[in-house]
This record gives sequence, C-alpha cells and structure tokens, in this order.
Amino acid sequence: MPAQTRRAELTAAMGRVGIWSFALQTQPAAEASASLADYDALGVRATWIPESLGSKEAFSHAAILLAGSERMLVATGIANIYARDPMAMANGARALAEAYPGRFVLGLGVSHALSVAKRGATYGRPIETMRAYLDAMAAAAYAGPAPAQPAPIVLAALGPRMLELAAERTDGAHSYFVPVEHTVIARQLIGPDAFLAVEQTAVIDTDRARARDLARAFATRYLALPNYANNLRRLGWSEADVTGGGSDALVDAVVAQGSVEAVVERVRAHLAAGADHVCVQLRSVDSRDLCQDGYRDLFAALGELG
Repeated sequence: MPAQTRRAELTAAMGRVGIWSFALQTQPAAEASASLADYDALGVRATWIPESLGSKEAFSHAAILLAGSERMLVATGIANIYARDPMAMANGARALAEAYPGRFVLGLGVSHALSVAKRGATYGRPIETMRAYLDAMAAAAYAGPAPAQPAPIVLAALGPRMLELAAERTDGAHSYFVPVEHTVIARQLIGPDAFLAVEQTAVIDTDRARARDLARAFATRYLALPNYANNLRRLGWSEADVTGGGSDALVDAVVAQGSVEAVVERVRAHLAAGADHVCVQLRSVDSRDLCQDGYRDLFAALGELG
C-alpha cells in the first residue's frame, strides 16, 4: 500500500484527537475495560497506553482494553524494546491484529538508559539498536493465523535520526512531551507520507497557579530524563529552562493549562503544525484519576475534531 494512503487510512481510523492515559494501568481490569466503553461513547477512536517500570505489560494490557470496546483502537505509547525480544514483539502485535482487526497500533521505542538499567539490560546506541530490532521483527517466524492486515507500527521519536528512521522503516512517529515547535520540525523530517501522532499533556483548571504547579510536578519527572531534556535543548531552550523543574515558559509550552478552550487551542496548533493525530493526556492531582469529566468536556468542545 502506498505510504500516503497508509497515512491517510491510519489518520481516519484513529481520528484527529485521542486519549493518552497512565491512569488506566492503575485500574482493575473490569474498571479499565468499562472506561474504554465510556471513552467510546464520547466518540473517541483511539486510546494510548504506556509501558513503564512497574506498569502493566503492554500487550496484556492492550488485550484487556480492546475487549472493553467494539470499536476503540488501542495504541502502545510505547512498548519497550528492552522488555521483550523482537520475535515476541512482532508476534504479540500479530496476535492482537488478528484478534481485533484494525484496532491495534504498535508504538515501540528504546525507552531510557535509567529504565533499561533497572530492567537489568544494557542501553545500546538508540538508532543502531532500533534498526537491528526492526530487522529482527521483520524476520520473525509466526505459527499463528496471520492478521488480515498487519498492525501499524510507529516509533517513539524525538531527535532527527529517530524521526528519519521512523519514516524510513515504519508507518510513522509518536512524539511525547514536546512543544508545538517540535511538531513543525518533526513533520519536515518525516516528510509528507509518514503518520505523526503527538502526545499533549494538559491540566484543565482555571486557577493559574494551581494548574502550573501540577504541570510542573509532571514536567519535572521528564526533565530529569536526558532524552527529553536534550530534545528541548535542540529546540533552543536554555539550561535554565530545562533545570530546576523547568522555567514557567517551558512548562507552559509542554503542558497545556487552563480552560478546556485553551487545551483545544493547543491541540489545533499541533494539527496545524503537521500532526495527524494528537493524543491528549489529562492530569489531575490523583494520578489514578481517569479524568472522565475532563475528557467529556474536551471532546464536546473539539466538535468535528473529536
């Protein structure tokens, strides 16, 4: 299938705006499945889930969520390549693609050196490691029934070389913890044919100080990870911006805050900058909060984009 057609089909399937949620992995299976049905009722077409240290395993979690809805797409954001070998990754995706046709998207990535070390593995050179991993996935034998259509694959990508690899070897890229200016650059690097899904964290709270405090608490964790801090430095943010919890300007740039309309404006900015799909991660004081009311208000305000 031509790449441009694949990009268009993936955009149509996922919708222009989806949900990105850490909170789902804190829920019992029944509650998580029910939440997917609730999101489905809002008209949401895609939900993204993480695979972090101590979280639910990505494929089993995706299967639980897929069972909770008849239409929702579930995407991993991301499945860690150090958590399973290439054959397990490829065949897990094949199994879900066959069981839930057109409803699973495999986002995969190299994670972070600290996280990989805690798994007892050695963090390799990201580009070379990912390229070899994709080669091994493509060569993996599979005894199960083949899906009618393979699961789309996107790479977690921030820097130029990983973005270029994403466009070269997969359906596209998934960026995380990025300002709108990164989306402009990402689209230029991956070209017109690759799919681009951008995560956007947001705090819906019109109390400015309270919203920024919550946004900074979220941002602080990511600024401590070199991959994210270095990406922001490449974009021209100063050392003062990326240290000490981040400057106000940086926190505001990576975490949308304020009214529902302010979040909608940020989503529209990413789409105008070249994103095909924006997955919104709403945050509240309780990390287990599924933010159902916030998502309900957001998707009502998004109108045709939702």
